[in-house]
Amino acid sequence: MDHFDKKILKLLQEDATISTAALSEKVGLSTTPCWRRIQILEEKGYIEKRVALVNKKKVNLGLSVIVNIKTTQHSKDWLDNFKNSLIHIPEVVEILRLSGDTDYSLKILVPDMAEYDRVYKDIISNIDNLYDVSSSFVMEELKSTTKIPLNYA
Repeated sequence: MDHFDKKILKLLQEDATISTAALSEKVGLSTTPCWRRIQILEEKGYIEKRVALVNKKKVNLGLSVIVNIKTTQHSKDWLDNFKNSLIHIPEVVEILRLSGDTDYSLKILVPDMAEYDRVYKDIISNIDNLYDVSSSFVMEELKSTTKIPLNYA
């Protein structure tokens, strides 16, 4: 990966709808080499997919909840069941396995407290051996981005 690839990735993270012509001009390449680089970045998995970022509030998802989970179970079978139970809940947008006092952290997006309560009950009724489930409600998002740093590539 050279500086052209990094610049292409940086610009696509800002706007994936940018035309190849406009992108090539900003990167300093002609159109065909720029297009080829994008294809290679996709083939090699640097670009996983191109998506639209939907405004949460416009689609009535004004409540963000961080749920921290502790469990006494760590077997592969339990983890598979845990993961499979959660990945089918559309309101659960992130599932993270952690080190430290908390085993797992979830990010849940819902319109209101009643919907969060429904999702919470769904989670605790379908997953056994949850030692502690604690919820924190996001008061303000100070930074939320899908752009990842490229200085380590």
